[in-house]
Amino acid sequence: MDTILISLAPGTLSPEQVARVRETAPVGVPVVVTRDRDEIEAMIDGIEVAAGWFPADLLPQASNLRWYQQWSAGADWLLRHPEAVEADFVLTNTSGIHAVPIAEHVLALLLAFGRELPRALSAQDRHEWIPQRDHPRLFELNGKTMVLIGVGAIGRRIAQVARAVGMEVLGVRRDPTQTVPGVTSMWGPDELLNLLPRADVVVLTVPLTEETRGMIGRTELEAMKETATLVNVGRGGTVDEAALADGLRNGRIGRAALDVFDDEPLPQHASLWDLENLIVTSHYAGVTPHYHERALDVFLDNLARYTAGEDLKNVVDKDLGY
Repeated sequence: MDTILISLAPGTLSPEQVARVRETAPVGVPVVVTRDRDEIEAMIDGIEVAAGWFPADLLPQASNLRWYQQWSAGADWLLRHPEAVEADFVLTNTSGIHAVPIAEHVLALLLAFGRELPRALSAQDRHEWIPQRDHPRLFELNGKTMVLIGVGAIGRRIAQVARAVGMEVLGVRRDPTQTVPGVTSMWGPDELLNLLPRADVVVLTVPLTEETRGMIGRTELEAMKETATLVNVGRGGTVDEAALADGLRNGRIGRAALDVFDDEPLPQHASLWDLENLIVTSHYAGVTPHYHERALDVFLDNLARYTAGEDLKNVVDKDLGY
């Protein structure tokens, strides 16, 4: 095996974690830790395995690259780099490591709406006491129906958490024949418009692909209850933001929470910032103090498999984008 590149900033992994990589790699195989572009270009012909954040535009030049373990789950960057789709390397991701923090983030957003926490925090800033009788928008999650669009590792965890607070979960996935514990029934994307009128909560965890781009637009929003809540923790671009903003303003949809956006960072002049029934979080639903140790565990497991000539886990279909 030629060089193993860990394309992470210095200090991202501890010396002990880097030592674990060297212990897992075949004896004598060099392990280089750098995210410096010039250094990567200088050694590019000798890189056989890469992990972390490889400069996407350099991938076609990495003629000896056979496997790239990206340090994130989403692979929508392939849409901007079709040459990487054609390149002869296997791509794996860290799908699954975000399930716990994202599920907790979704629950936090729903509880914040249900208990009117944005309003309470705003009142706290003004030193204003809101009387008990003046909370007409409070609601309970217990007994509500969630339509969960995307039931992979993250979706499974969200379903588990939703069921724990008494919600019914209806799942939407590309292959509806795959059942998941906690999901009452599974449906294909072609049934989405029939499901949306039943939803009190709609949660998206889907990746951005040509199939999912704009999958929640004006037609879908108009099919939802006026009291419904939309939460997107998947990828920006799967929701038509202009249509959502209009729907939130005119009462076509009750409320929404977005962690991901078409344009990130969300521009300061964007109208989404000013909608009272929208919570904006800055694409940190998957952030956790345990991120790098979990990503490293995925890489080390796959490195042992690669060395032994076994099938890798979390292989991305580069044509589909996930």
